[in-house]
Order: sequence, then structure tokens, then C-alpha cells
Amino acid sequence: MLRIRIDLAYNGTDFVGWATQPGLRSVQGLLEEALERLVRQPVRVTVAGRTDAGVHARGQVVHVDLPRERWLGFPGRSDRTPGLALTEKLNALLPRDIVVFSCDEAPEGFDARFSALYRTYNYRIADAVALRDPLTADYVYWQRYPLDVDVMSRAAAPLVGLRDFAAFCKPRPGATTIRELKAFTWERVQDGPDAGLVRATIIADAFCHNMVRALVGASIDVGQGLKDVNWPAQMLASKSRVNSSAVVSPNGLTLEGVEYPADNELAARAAAIRARRMDEEAEDVTIPPIA
Repeated sequence: MLRIRIDLAYNGTDFVGWATQPGLRSVQGLLEEALERLVRQPVRVTVAGRTDAGVHARGQVVHVDLPRERWLGFPGRSDRTPGLALTEKLNALLPRDIVVFSCDEAPEGFDARFSALYRTYNYRIADAVALRDPLTADYVYWQRYPLDVDVMSRAAAPLVGLRDFAAFCKPRPGATTIRELKAFTWERVQDGPDAGLVRATIIADAFCHNMVRALVGASIDVGQGLKDVNWPAQMLASKSRVNSSAVVSPNGLTLEGVEYPADNELAARAAAIRARRMDEEAEDVTIPPIA
């Protein structure tokens, strides 16, 4: 068997999310269905980050283990590489809201989920009618009241670090809510295709269920003056979802990319993250206080 890394993107509007759900349209379900048609046996892919219903991805990563002979046979009589041949075959089978960019033999020790260092998300908001473009409505959230980006950034800063995000996560039995938030920033974009939009950049080692959209919801409440600048940090310290902000719409959220260590560090990273998750599930972890 060979481990294959697949890089892909998708518009999440018409999906129930990444994960397969019986009888429903999911990204995982369609990708596995296409792979099974090509290798003529059941396959299971592992994803870097499971996205919720309506959430998009520009830089998603998965791995799949395939028989070596199937991999080498993808080019047929052509002079294409196996990776290019599989990429073209998958794109011919997949709907237009999923695009595979590349398929390659993964380095030894690679695990799309556990080898990842960080996942980066952007959340895009239009807070003025002049910015409300119907052609981008699938991936830009409409906010009818103007936002104070500076105060949103100040409110987000104390949440960065190794924290218990129970106040911003949908609880799941046995699942930890401890995450390391590497960056959480807000900006009014000055140029490029997002010019004028309010955009969050949120980077973490991993995210628990609804965490990003709950953090965005709290920021919006602060940005439009409904909550104090210190309120998100107070919610974090409370570890309670009871008085938290609403989880915002998924349409503004996009997984932009996944960062991995050097090839010779992939296996060690995967082993360390598996062990860390086990420690966190056992609550054997020290959370530093908010500065």
C-alpha cells in the first residue's frame, strides 16, 4: 500500500459538511465514491480538518492508502505521472464544487490530520451595502451594522495561546475543548479581491466543533458595540456556553491552508499530537492564565 496526499478545494454551500452522512451530500462521501470507482475497492480518506455544513476550503488536505499497483496503473498508456493521472481522473468524476489540485506519494510518516502543525481559517464580512456583492454571497457574510475592527482586534488578542475554549465549542462527549490558538486577528482589507471587507485570520493547531464561528460571533458583538472589549476573555474564563454569543453563519468561513513540518519530522509530529490528545482527554494538562 502507498499513502497518497491529495490537495483539494471546495465550495461548501451545497454540502452537509466534510464528513459522510448516509443519504446526504458530503465532500468526503463524493471523494471516496470517486476513488472507489477508480481503484474498484472500498477506500477511506483521512482529512486535515473536518469542516461543518456550508464551510468552504481553499487548502484542504487528505491522505488515502491505495494499492501500489493501482497507483502505478493510473497513467495507462500515457506518459503522465500517476499523480497527474489520478488528479485528472478525479476531477472528471467530481462535481464542479470540488476541485482536486494534486495527488502525490506522501512522505514517510505523513498523516493528514495528526502531522499538521496549524490550520488557517479566514472569515469574511461585508458590513456596508456597497460591499454586498451577490456574486460573492456564498463566501462573504452580510452584517448590516458597521464594525469597529480595532476594538475587535483588541478583544481577540487575549484569547491567543493554549486555552480551554469550552465557552466557544459545541460540547461532544469525551472530546477535549483545549486548543492552542496561534493567531486571531481582524483587519479591514485594503486591496485585492477582499478590499473593503472585514476579515479574520484564525490559526490553531486544531479546532473543536463550532469554535471558529463562535469566536467570530463574539467578535461581531464587540465590533458593533453590543459587548465590552473584555467580554470574549471573560467568556473564555467562564468555560460556559450559556451566555456566549450566537454561532455565526458558515458561509463566511474558509479553510485557507494546512501547515506541516519538514518531511523528517512528520512521524514524530503525528505521534506527539496523538499522545497530547490522549493527555488532554484525561485532563492531564496545565492551562496558563490569560495575560
